[in-house]
Amino acid sequence: MKANTETLQPIQLSSNAIEILGSSDILLCASLFYFRIPQALWRERMEQLKQFGYNCIDVYFPWNYHEPKEGQWDFSGEKDVEAFLQEAAESGLWVVARPGPYICSEWDGGALPAYLNVIEGIKLRDHNPVFLNYVSKWFDRILPVLRRYQVGAGGTVICVQLENELDFYGCSDPNGYISSLRDMAASHGITVPLIACAGQGGLREASGLAEGVVPTCNFYPNDLDPSFEEKVIHYQELLASMGLPLLVTETNRSHFLLRRLLSCGVKLLGPYLQVSGTDFGFTNGTNNWGEPLSFMTSDYDFGGMISPEGHVRPEAYEGKMLRRLIETYGPSLTEAEPSGKEFVVSAAAASGRQIVSNALRLKDGGELLFLSNVGEQAEEVRIQCGRSQVPQLTSLQLERGRSVALPCDVPMECWGIEGTLLYATAELFLVKREEALTTLLFHTDHEGEISLRLPQPSVLDTTHISVQEQNDTVTLTFHANETAACTLQLSGGRRLKLITMNRSAALMLEEVQDDGTVRFEQKKNYRTEAVDASIQWSLGSVPPEQSMAVDRVTVAGKVDHLEHFSIYRGFAWYEAVVDESANSGRLGIFMQEASDVISLYSGNEYVTTVAPGGSSCYIPLEENNSAETLTVRAEIWGHTNFDDLRLPGLRLHALKGIGGLVSVNSIKELSQNWRVQSSGGPTHPEDFTAVTTEDPMWPVVSFGGWLSSDRPANEYYHQSFTASRNADSWILHFKGIQAEAALMVNGKEAGRIDPSNPFAVITPFVRPGERVHITLYVKKSPGAAAGKVMLFEGTAVTDWTLSSCQEEQLWAHAGSIPNALPVKLPMELKRGDMAWLLGELQDSNEGKGWRVKAAGANLKLSVLFNEQLVGRLWLPGSPERPRITGGSADSFYLPGPWFKERQNKLAILLEAVQGEGDCRLEGLSFLPV
Repeated sequence: MKANTETLQPIQLSSNAIEILGSSDILLCASLFYFRIPQALWRERMEQLKQFGYNCIDVYFPWNYHEPKEGQWDFSGEKDVEAFLQEAAESGLWVVARPGPYICSEWDGGALPAYLNVIEGIKLRDHNPVFLNYVSKWFDRILPVLRRYQVGAGGTVICVQLENELDFYGCSDPNGYISSLRDMAASHGITVPLIACAGQGGLREASGLAEGVVPTCNFYPNDLDPSFEEKVIHYQELLASMGLPLLVTETNRSHFLLRRLLSCGVKLLGPYLQVSGTDFGFTNGTNNWGEPLSFMTSDYDFGGMISPEGHVRPEAYEGKMLRRLIETYGPSLTEAEPSGKEFVVSAAAASGRQIVSNALRLKDGGELLFLSNVGEQAEEVRIQCGRSQVPQLTSLQLERGRSVALPCDVPMECWGIEGTLLYATAELFLVKREEALTTLLFHTDHEGEISLRLPQPSVLDTTHISVQEQNDTVTLTFHANETAACTLQLSGGRRLKLITMNRSAALMLEEVQDDGTVRFEQKKNYRTEAVDASIQWSLGSVPPEQSMAVDRVTVAGKVDHLEHFSIYRGFAWYEAVVDESANSGRLGIFMQEASDVISLYSGNEYVTTVAPGGSSCYIPLEENNSAETLTVRAEIWGHTNFDDLRLPGLRLHALKGIGGLVSVNSIKELSQNWRVQSSGGPTHPEDFTAVTTEDPMWPVVSFGGWLSSDRPANEYYHQSFTASRNADSWILHFKGIQAEAALMVNGKEAGRIDPSNPFAVITPFVRPGERVHITLYVKKSPGAAAGKVMLFEGTAVTDWTLSSCQEEQLWAHAGSIPNALPVKLPMELKRGDMAWLLGELQDSNEGKGWRVKAAGANLKLSVLFNEQLVGRLWLPGSPERPRITGGSADSFYLPGPWFKERQNKLAILLEAVQGEGDCRLEGLSFLPV
């Protein structure tokens, strides 16, 4: 696929360069998401990025952020994307625009609106006319904005990404799908390059290799992987054969890894999330970073250069250093290509691959030799530069986790010097060129040496540096423990000054003055101790089994998922009065396909809180629990941003709330006396046609108990039972199963069973009082448990009311508590209780805001500040708590710009859940931002 230069104007792509408005560059591109940062701080974050070396940002545009409900569009206030793109243009940052339709980004549903999940005939992220029709409505809104801000039209958008890591998803027709998105973009006047990123290297699966769409790569390796360059060079060569550069649109945040990528000829370096943020509101995602379920924190922070509060971390200085390296060599580096040379001479590198080497052939001559230490300790290295082994007079020590770029036979004309930089064992990271003076700055961790070929050089002065001259060659030796300098007089009256320093000092270099003297900045320090915020707290209890919503909907029929009722975020309450016959002998409650956080109340008695991950679950009740009312409070933590088969709630189309509710009054074990059909059976669970009429010669065994020499074992198990006349719902529970099984009931296929979801609702296949025949095809590895088979019988809960709350309704409820009483921390709640913790914060910390850390156990916190939900926490202690990941799990951020002159109210909804120990809030620590 060749780049179309007419289509890609004013952006030109070739196998070795990106040219923007006629100039080649290497893009250091940091993720900066307007939807995770208060609008008042957008420009500040952009300026921080520029200060620390980045010339480009990538930004997602979440569809469901702008269309929270079908047909309700919002691009105002904090959602003003035009204002964001204008800020980027004024800041001089290039923009990689990523409008989806799917973005991932650990965001609710990967930005796909949840209403799509219940539309008939839709197939998400595929060449499906129903889905594409809805995508077109989103593109009709967002693409005209991107058109107005693309390069050549007054903005700085240099490319537009279609989709995101499609190779992780089972798209049936990538070419057709991506081609359709491409055509939509073209119809809206997008003329900058269209790209599609591969998440696991599947360029065809991610882009469909659609004409006019540039494949890019996302790499998330172990930073110390010694074979990483081999992988990158493969993709660099593959894309070069298409006439395209390798663009890495996402990767890890360390500049050590970015240097390794640069050494392979990568032209866009896109570390993901150098600027952290916050998932304000109910925008968190759920994903598969747990075992397998995890909830994403509201704090969205993977330790990048800039914290959610805007604190600059030490890694930021590495960004400035890398930018200076790129600018030092200019077009010679931005248009360089991998040379393929092996040049390290090191015993450690030869045996243990501690030192990884790569070389770039500079456009104007010479090479840049990259050495990266991926080992466990510092290494001494010798390299082959030209005909010589280097160093000759000193030693070259490379620290663990360090990558340096060393010049070899580099012409110096671009710096105004007639001559050649033969080699240096220190990295040249900055050049300052004045009318009569050129200053070259180098850094190293230890000792170093520099060799130059210059016409008629003469030494004017030296400081802490040794000089050896031989004919037209000058060799300098020095040590990093002192800043050293040497000034040379050259022919023609020009002077050359060389300054060497410790790498740590180079990171803090602020300015090189006209006379060659240097100034250093101080590393930014931030307060880390908590202060007394002087908040007078009050506590108002909330009846936990009652809805906080004002409006309720009465629904006839069985319970169903929330999306069917246009509830996509926040809290919801299912409330039902259970039929008197269902109360008799109630043993427990079965909930079908439940997620995300489910709290059950029988009458006004708290039962439990669970997080089933979309699986079904059975909750036993205490004896004689026959309350007439049942309440299920469901919190949508977030729709999954990924698609993982291991858990129902991790499927991209997964629904929230509960898909059914059954009052169980009979439990029977069916683990014994199964007939097993062990020979001549099919090898695929779909092939139920091979099931024959029962043979009396079939052995009778416990479920899963037949021993076989097959690996894996494949058998059919048959069992029968008589359905109760007093039930209308039947569920099989394969408790503890560690195998996969396909189920048939009364001759009809009834679903699949696996360890992540060991329940099967067989109600559609059963009639009360009749005999029910079960057949299971079981595929089991040796030693894997088959578990027990339990039959639940009961009555479906029907005729119920449904209500829901999001930010606005929660804030209103917090303001309507009449019985709030003064309280001091620490404090305790009884399991199952709910309460509003209310306070007023007077101090905005000079307009910068606060990071607030919570200490306690067995509590969920939903934190609202001045009407906005700023964080959700689930403190440790409960065994039902899934893995909480993505950032700080015990703190939230109060942005300075969201403070008002008076009455800055904080409302924290506390939910006490069961767990080990008390439900306790030890305290809230206020840390100045």
